[in-house]
Amino acid sequence: RRISVKGGVGYFLEFAGPGVETLSVPERATITNMGTETGATSSIFPSDAVTREFLRMQGREQDWFELLADEEAVYDKTIEVDLSSLKPLVAMPGMPDNVFDIEEVKGTKLDQVFIGSCTNGSYHDIKVVAEMLKGKKVSTDIDVIVSPGSRQAWEMLMEDGSFLELTKAGVRMIEPGCNACIGIGFVPGTGHLSLRTVNRNWEGRGGSKYGKLALCGPQVAAASALTGTISDPRDLPEVTVSIDHLTVDDYLILDPAGPSVEIRRSPNIVAMGNQTPLPPVLTGEVLLKVGDGVSTDAILPAGPLTQHLRSNLPEIAKFTFHYEDATFAERALAAGGGFIVGGDNYGQGSSREHAALAPWKLGIQAVLAKAFARIHHANLVNMGIVPLTCNTDGIEQGDQLQIDVTDLDQPLQVVNVTQGTSIPARHSLTAREKEMLKAGGLLAYTASRSR
Repeated sequence: RRISVKGGVGYFLEFAGPGVETLSVPERATITNMGTETGATSSIFPSDAVTREFLRMQGREQDWFELLADEEAVYDKTIEVDLSSLKPLVAMPGMPDNVFDIEEVKGTKLDQVFIGSCTNGSYHDIKVVAEMLKGKKVSTDIDVIVSPGSRQAWEMLMEDGSFLELTKAGVRMIEPGCNACIGIGFVPGTGHLSLRTVNRNWEGRGGSKYGKLALCGPQVAAASALTGTISDPRDLPEVTVSIDHLTVDDYLILDPAGPSVEIRRSPNIVAMGNQTPLPPVLTGEVLLKVGDGVSTDAILPAGPLTQHLRSNLPEIAKFTFHYEDATFAERALAAGGGFIVGGDNYGQGSSREHAALAPWKLGIQAVLAKAFARIHHANLVNMGIVPLTCNTDGIEQGDQLQIDVTDLDQPLQVVNVTQGTSIPARHSLTAREKEMLKAGGLLAYTASRSR
């Protein structure tokens, strides 16, 4: 709430202080998972006694070593969080930073509750939920599913009886995986509100642009599952869970098979095509103008729309901006490429390279935005698409643009041929990224250096 979905850009988030030793490894994993949603390069916890104990229970204590911040470490910013004063929070639909104190949204009617995922799917997370629901029934007004975050958590929940308790409470158990988080099943209906312990709640994230997603922690989700409305877990008896062992089953971690293995490719796995050098002048039409906070999911939807296409880039590209403008891909192909214009924090979210691959396949030469999310900016460069920041207010969809990129070391101008205007543009490209763009992208750049 303090940092927002773009406040971490350009930073590493390092967690320190007396509160750190009170957090388990899974709890730390949840925090660092959500650190990604701030745009941070990475989130770091120390390797300490808590880490060592976790590795011991995993049968890997020999791999542990201490890793702490230097005593003379200097930080750009310091944010203090009093863990003892934290209250339950809920991120309402639209953005992970659309956060409210639970008192402000308590009583909001729900249609679904989804507990688990990579964000809050540890054994401890689901065990707490099982204890909260033990001997009770979830509301008949909603659907409730639980997806443990790992095979290990799944197995331990079966061993200790939690799996049965959850099932008896009226919960549907689904296997670990991305599944409902990206709309593979459990898609919320039109106008329905789904409360989820996942990390993202943009429009369309759950498989439909017409359903709405809210985010919360496992305790809030469990309390809400009982009532069918957003509920405060502090109104229920407190549940504590201690873990003294972890079930370890690593049979799915396989040794390398060696060079004799034959890679079989189905007809659906096709070559992506070759990257070509950056032309000296970029010309074309603004094929789409979008607003602020466009996510990588909005650029190329995850889930069932594209999941079955696997590595078939020409087919996947047809779904680019599908929920924003279903005609975009067809228009881009017909025009032979062009430009995309965005607002602030364009490309926020996960490091889904397909969100850059697909526009490249459609011939997009450059994206103009007021600001870029860090990872997507890097992925655009990797694909030979020029990311430029400028004031996009005076550019409209359909405008014809011309940009001279002969010398990326000099100030650039976006010439709007349609409007008869010229707008200064900036970039934050490193020397290496400039060379990558000139070559046509990372693959072409790497190939040219290996000859």
